[in-house]
Parts: sequence; C-alpha cells; structure tokens
Amino acid sequence: MASSSSSSSSSSSGEGGGGEPMSPVSRLFHSPKFNCYVMAVIGCKTSVNPQVIKEGLRETILKHPRFTSNLVKKRGKIRWTSTTIDLDSHIIVPEINSSEIEFSDRFVEDYISNCTKTPLDITKPLWELHLLNIKTSDADSVGVLRMHHSMGDCVSLMSLLIASTRKSSDPNALPTVPAATTKEEEKQKRGFLMMLFGPLMALWWDLVLMWHTFVDLMMFVLTVLFLKDTWTSLKGAPGVELNTKRYVHRIVSMDDIKLLKKEMNSTVNDVLLGITQAAISRYLNRQEFVGANAKKGSSSVLKKIRLRSAILVNLRPIGGIQNVADMMAEKSKVRWGNLIGYIMLPFSIATQQDPLEHIRQAKATIDRKKHSLEAVSTYACAKLVLSLFGVKVAAFIIRRVLLNTTLVFSNMPGPVEEVSFYGHPVAYIAPSVYGHPQALTMHFQSYANKMIISLSVDPSVIPDPYLLCDDFEESLKLMRDVAQKKPVEDAV
Repeated sequence: MASSSSSSSSSSSGEGGGGEPMSPVSRLFHSPKFNCYVMAVIGCKTSVNPQVIKEGLRETILKHPRFTSNLVKKRGKIRWTSTTIDLDSHIIVPEINSSEIEFSDRFVEDYISNCTKTPLDITKPLWELHLLNIKTSDADSVGVLRMHHSMGDCVSLMSLLIASTRKSSDPNALPTVPAATTKEEEKQKRGFLMMLFGPLMALWWDLVLMWHTFVDLMMFVLTVLFLKDTWTSLKGAPGVELNTKRYVHRIVSMDDIKLLKKEMNSTVNDVLLGITQAAISRYLNRQEFVGANAKKGSSSVLKKIRLRSAILVNLRPIGGIQNVADMMAEKSKVRWGNLIGYIMLPFSIATQQDPLEHIRQAKATIDRKKHSLEAVSTYACAKLVLSLFGVKVAAFIIRRVLLNTTLVFSNMPGPVEEVSFYGHPVAYIAPSVYGHPQALTMHFQSYANKMIISLSVDPSVIPDPYLLCDDFEESLKLMRDVAQKKPVEDAV
C-alpha cells in the first residue's frame, strides 16, 4: 500500500500563525443536534485501482489545506491546523466477494448506510474515501466520498470532484460546468424596465423586491415559532436526524428534461421542481389514500396539504463551479467553505389532468422567489445570530425551520461531457447529505446526458424509496409524452 504523505501546503494562517480559525458557520455543523456530513457516490465504468486513486489524490486533495488539516483548540479557538496525513487511514478498500452477494445494488446501499453510523475521527482531517470493487446495475465499481459539512458546502465538494477529473475525450482538460445565471437575469430584467418605463418602474421593482423579502422573512420567523407542514408519510418526527439513512438513486435522461425546458420556456431548475411536485403528489395520493378513498375526494384533501422544501442556494459571487485550486488561491474571488442561503419553497400537492401544470406552477413559484432576497437574508441572519448568541441558538433556529418543513431540495450542475476520475471513466455522480432533522433529502445532479436523482431517506418513515424513485421516473415520462403531443391515459 502507499506510504504516508505529508501536506504539501499549510493552512491559512490565523492569529499568531496557529492555523485558520473555524468559521461560525462551520462550528454550526458540529453542534450536537446538527452534526452534518456530505456524501458523494461516484460510479465508475471500470474496476477501481486504489493505488492509482491514491497517486491522483496526492496531486489534488493533498494540495489543499482543508483536506490536510485537523481541528485543534488553540487560545480558546478551534482552528484548522496543518498536519501530516496518512492516506491509508483515509482510503478504505473493503474485501468484497462478489460471488457471495446476490443483490449488489442493495449491498452498496447497506454499505453506505452503515458508514453513516460511525462519525469521522476528529483527530484526523475530516474526510474519507471508500472504494468498492463490485458491479452494480449502473457501474462496475463505486467510490463513496464522505466529508464533514464544516469543511465546505456542496459547491466546494463539486469543485473538489472537478479538480480531480478530466474530460474523457481529453485527459489533460478540466471538465466544462455550466454557470448559474439567475442573478444576471434579475439585473437584466431591472435594466430592461429602466429603459422601457423609466426610473419609476425600476423603483416599483425594488419596492416589490423589498416586500417579497419581508414576507419571506416573516414566514421564516413564523416557521421557527409555530408554523408546521402538514403531517404526511414523508415527514420525520423529532430525532429523525439521529436515524440511519438509506441512499438510493435513479438515472433519467437529460434530453427529456431539456425537451421540457424548451417546451415550457423555463429553466432546468423549474422542470426539476415541477417533476418533484408531481412525484410527491403521486406518492402521497397513493400513501395517504388507499382503496375506496384513493378516488373519492382525495384531490381536494391533497390540496389542503402544506408541504415545503428548504432549498439550498449558492451565494458565491462568481457563477458556476470553480476549480478547487482556483478557489483556494490566495487572490481568488471565490473562497472555499460554507456560503449558502436557504429559501422555503411551497409545493402545490394535487393531481393534475395536465402533467405540465406542475411545471407551470413550479415556475411561477420560483420566479416569485427569485424576486426576493430571502437566501441572502437567511444567510445574513444566521451569521448575525451566530455572532450575537452563539452556535447553540443558531443551531436551534435552523433545526426548527428544517423540522417544521418536510424536505430538502438541491440541484447541482455537473460536467456537460463524460469525465474520468484519475483515469476511471465515471458513470454517475450522486451527492447527498445527512445529519439534519428531515426524513427526505433529494439532490438532482446533472452529468453529461444524464440527470441523477439522489434520495436520502429515513427507512422508518419512507420504507419504500424505490416507489418514490418510480414516481419521479413516471412523472417525467408523462410530461415528456404530453410535450411530444402523445396521448396520456392517467393524470399525474
């Protein structure tokens, strides 16, 4: 096996050269009831060579201070302090006898779930990579990257993965990742109104923006105090963050999503939210109403359900995913770490004769949310509470918001072409998180011509996550058929 390797760069200096102090947001993710981790499952098209992976990591991860630093308390502050790293203690390669495993997909799911039962050793850098040489339905081998959320948000994680991969068509080229354009679109809309209607219309635009932000923040406060989602078969009870989660994924065609995007004159995110709304409506219609009740009055009852998602919003100043090396560079405009805000998005739970109505509703809702500073405000409020009242109070508030809503939704753009992970062609990438108080977390990850739907569920609340995956797939199929002007027999 590979010998131990030392850090090739030291962490950023704090006061007195004692290491970089842990940020307030990072400390938040270490609180007892909000101890969060990031997971990324990477399926490869070939069997994995651990030695090649280790050599590749030395050229990428080990050049970045956060991945060669552990947490040390100095002068009353917890700091990221550079340390010597032994790769053998971070790369886990279990012995697997495939001939004795009947269901390889279930074996991998069980393995990942078991990983989450054990916390990472805080005396070492807070990450590990498991390499499983076992053939599944979607890949010939699987890598499972686990790191503590205090090390960075999902944007940071994807930056890490991008820095570790190269285009399959050009082994020397970094992958191409589409950049986010939401903020620029909002600026363009305001500029267009200025030209067309003058400064009064722009002033009206700004006043509406302030009103929307005020309303959203009031809803945030009410949710902290008492406003709860309707109790459904998707909602977890207090303490759900301590339960072992199960991780499943489903791969669908990115071409189908692009077709809907074009037909509905919307964004990929609008389409994904519409599909999510349709899938949840199908699932709840089946779970909450069975037998005679499935048809009698179920639609009117579904419409009364309050179901909201906490959506993670990237607040980085530069759109798109940055190379880890650029992100960590001293003069880079984009910094490593946790820089995310939250918005609460309500879903309209109902059966629809026209499946595309789900996308129309989702687009209207998200367009309203775009014209608000909710994400920036929630991030700023969290930092203010952290500085004034400390980690315990901030963790209590965020935990209340998540516990009183139903799920977490995230959409992350990935490479637009196929890539290789240290020479191993990648079949799919399925990220997720755990440690927060919700029974359902869904991440959408684009990769080449695929969209990976990654679900993290509490099996005591959602014992049939494969049915929920089926609902996502069937909802997309019905929408695609309507968009292609094909007849649809059943409503979503």
